[in-house]
Amino acid sequence: MSVLDVRNVSRRFGSLVAVRDVSLTVSQGELRAIIGPNGAGKTTFFNLISGFFPPSSGTITFDGRDITTLSAHRRVALGIARTFQITEIFPELTVFENVRVSTESADGYRLRPWISRTDTATVRRQVEATLELTGLRAKSDRLVGELAHGDQRAAEIAMALALRPRLLLLDEPTAGMGEQETYETTQLIRRLHHDHNFTIVLIEHDMRVVFHLADRVTVLDQGNLLADGTPEEIAANEAVQSAYLGKAA
Repeated sequence: MSVLDVRNVSRRFGSLVAVRDVSLTVSQGELRAIIGPNGAGKTTFFNLISGFFPPSSGTITFDGRDITTLSAHRRVALGIARTFQITEIFPELTVFENVRVSTESADGYRLRPWISRTDTATVRRQVEATLELTGLRAKSDRLVGELAHGDQRAAEIAMALALRPRLLLLDEPTAGMGEQETYETTQLIRRLHHDHNFTIVLIEHDMRVVFHLADRVTVLDQGNLLADGTPEEIAANEAVQSAYLGKAA
């Protein structure tokens, strides 16, 4: 069963066509990687899926519902959560407080003037479960701004998970990381996918990460869909090698 179905989507900014007639289907429990050289349209494509701006043409269906014109916050409510290329966190708050903000939002508490003792306990249990899932339980009282880059990324992923998404979008989750942090983040994503059956679409430049994690890979080049297939098919694709993989080598 498909969770996400993108059909012939394009996005124009004046005379610039950032994404041109791209289609993509993501199945329940799949991990899909989107790759391509700089300027290929990857983040623009993510912005179309997450609702930061609408497509100029084409349709986007999530869980059988047409969401083409829905706002970003309404898509979050339906079950789409994302992280960003530049980490989006509250650095002056603790790890626990960051995840609590997302948890309370998902539970509908953000507009209430107060929360009962029972509800507070429920939120705490949910936050602690999310921190356990992401390996941040021991750092729950640390200010996020004081953490290493890899832990800040993990905290951002935890905030996204606290929204209880049916589709998790990760924009370059290992960007700026060293070898150990990349390994730890890759293992986290792998656990979310294999052990907890999250449906994940990620943008990634590190081909080791892509080929280690992805069920399928979509390649964009200059806003166009260049190729789509298994990691083995993409690695053997001469057009992909010429446009991207060969340049990265």
